[in-house]
Amino acid sequence: MFFLALIALSIGSITAQTISVKNTGEPFSHYWSVGVGAGRANEGLRAGWLEHLNLVKEECGFRYVRMHGIFHDDMFVYFQKPNGEVVYNWQYIDELYDRMLDMGVKPFVELAFFPKDMALKDSKTQFWWKANVSVDSNNFGKWHDLVKAFTQHVVERYGLEEVRTWYFEVWNEPNLTGNGGFFHGTRSDYFRLYKEAALAVKSVNKQLRIGGPATSNYVADKRHEGEVMDHKNSVFYSQEVINTKQWKGVWIEDFLKYCEKEGLPVDFVSTHPYPTDYALDPETNRSKDAIRYVHSLRDDLTWLKQQITNSKYPNAEIHLTEWSTSPNSRDKLHDVLPPAAYIIKANLDCLGMANSLMYWTFTDVFEEKGGGETIFHGGFGMINFQGLVKPSFHAYRMLHQLGDEKLYYSDPLFVSRSSKNGKISAIAFNYPKEYEERVPSSRNFNNYMKATSKQVNIILRDLKPGTNFSIETLDKEHGNVYDDYAAIGSPHSPTREETSYLKQKAWETHKETLQVAKDGTLTLNRRLEPWSCVLIKEL
Repeated sequence: MFFLALIALSIGSITAQTISVKNTGEPFSHYWSVGVGAGRANEGLRAGWLEHLNLVKEECGFRYVRMHGIFHDDMFVYFQKPNGEVVYNWQYIDELYDRMLDMGVKPFVELAFFPKDMALKDSKTQFWWKANVSVDSNNFGKWHDLVKAFTQHVVERYGLEEVRTWYFEVWNEPNLTGNGGFFHGTRSDYFRLYKEAALAVKSVNKQLRIGGPATSNYVADKRHEGEVMDHKNSVFYSQEVINTKQWKGVWIEDFLKYCEKEGLPVDFVSTHPYPTDYALDPETNRSKDAIRYVHSLRDDLTWLKQQITNSKYPNAEIHLTEWSTSPNSRDKLHDVLPPAAYIIKANLDCLGMANSLMYWTFTDVFEEKGGGETIFHGGFGMINFQGLVKPSFHAYRMLHQLGDEKLYYSDPLFVSRSSKNGKISAIAFNYPKEYEERVPSSRNFNNYMKATSKQVNIILRDLKPGTNFSIETLDKEHGNVYDDYAAIGSPHSPTREETSYLKQKAWETHKETLQVAKDGTLTLNRRLEPWSCVLIKEL
């Protein structure tokens, strides 16, 4: 599977890349660990959800959590009396936020969805848990009042100094209108919703941070150019041409122009750059998944940064509040190895381009389509319902252990140094060339290992002789718990003993220790099998 050596080696035409650990480093931030997603607020009241959050906080360093449904009826926030009087109840939100903050995790507040008594009568709903998404244009004032009362409450409870560090995002993917969408209303309705929320938050304190439009994946057609999504303007692109098109963030330009016209604040811009699209296939008139190439995130950020630079809000932060290999909570690939290498490559390729890139999600305690029928069902989470960590978890755990100064990066190797203690950490990974033109998806579930290996041959010099380095490998056989689950027969309901065994196997990446030679060099020569990820860390 691999080969390591502590002496200089030459294999074929491969020449070792020599890197001095004394080189001047380029500072970078861990934007991948700023925040992470979760399903809905009420799920955060469960023991399993909280245990999983504590784990990803400790191991992956996540500082914020964004989730749907803070105003949903199962949080019991909004009570409208027969005489029209409104009573707000914050007990459930308090319980959730108290526990999060006690762990050191802050809310990245998504202001959504409508309480039933505020939504349009007979509102359209979304998800198994029936989020109310139909806007009643007579209730914008009630929306303003709710957001203001909520903001005042959290400031009073947690203090202004704390809440100034939070973010308030208005809604979730409001461009997905119509039946089955997240917002049953028009683009103008959403802009008014944003206006009322922004004015409400800023009326409590002008330093509180507000942003949007939290729109869905980029498109390369005109389906979102009108007031509501029009699938007649959807264009399905074949794999041969999909990566030649100009993809644009939905509503971003119009949102920024509207806010400028209305004199509204925009402290950050948010959107969801999944590398996929669900345009209509013109041959069948049915939705069909189209998948972009591995560089789509960088392309999307380049476009987004230009729009913000050209706007009235050039200093607005960029928060990508959902992202994964796909926005499908039944995509079997979420459970296995390939997302780990994709996560590492995409994040490292886009250093310095965004303030956060939030993986969707940290846990399979998640019920948009209801609970999964099996313990591995393609759920978004880095951790499954039973607490089994997936390869995506290990990817974020490895990224978290990098330093904050870049010494070297060229796929497949990133070398960093900590400005705090001077220690070296590096990641080597194999995102195979066969998947550069198309990010892996569920259709690759049974054949993803049919790809090429890569060779990593490096010499780190100017190290202290005798220093120990840990070498940790995530690959098909180590830390890829789905295969361990299959090896015991894929039990539909594992016993407690089987679950305990799988929890142990999920953590069993391959580990070894190497020592720096007397001349102050560490030479690492390794063949990386497809999707393998290796953490090299000075002890």
